[in-house]
Amino acid sequence: QDNGYARLLRRQVEEAFRENRMIAVCQYNSMPGEDVVMMRHYLRKYNIEVKFFLNEIVRPVLSQSKYKNLLPLFVGRNVLLVSRETKAKEMLRVLKGVPQINLLGACIDDTILSKKGVENFARLPPLEAAQGQTVGSLALLPSQTSSLLQRGSAYLTALLD
Repeated sequence: QDNGYARLLRRQVEEAFRENRMIAVCQYNSMPGEDVVMMRHYLRKYNIEVKFFLNEIVRPVLSQSKYKNLLPLFVGRNVLLVSRETKAKEMLRVLKGVPQINLLGACIDDTILSKKGVENFARLPPLEAAQGQTVGSLALLPSQTSSLLQRGSAYLTALLD
C-alpha cells in the first residue's frame, strides 16, 4: 500500500534527477558518522549534494523514466551525489580520499557513463577552452587559404621585378 511518505520520497528522487546535470551513483559501505560529515562538507564546497535514498524508492521511479538504464547500479546500499553543474573532476578528487564510497556510474548531461567514462569526462578541458580551440582552428583555415591565393601573385610580381 502506497503511503504519503513513500510518495514524498519518490517525488524527491524525481526532482533530483530532473533538476541536476550530474547524478553519480556510488556504492556506500558503512563508515563513521564524522567521516560522512567531512565528506559532505568537502563535496558541498563544490555544490555537490549527498542524497541517501532506499532502492525500494529509487527503482520504481527510474523504471518509468529515461534513466532506466541506471537500474542495474541500484543493488546494494547506494548514495547519490548530485550537482546542478558538471563537477566530475572535483567529485573524483574528494572520492579518492573516501575508500568507503565507490563510484559505480553517473548520468552527466543526460548521458549515462561508467566509472571509466566519468574519469575520461573529468579529463576533458572546460567547454569554453574547447570552444576557443575550435574557433582558433576554424579561423586558421581561411587565413591559410588567403595566403596561398596571394602567394602566386606575389611570386609573379617578384619575377617581373
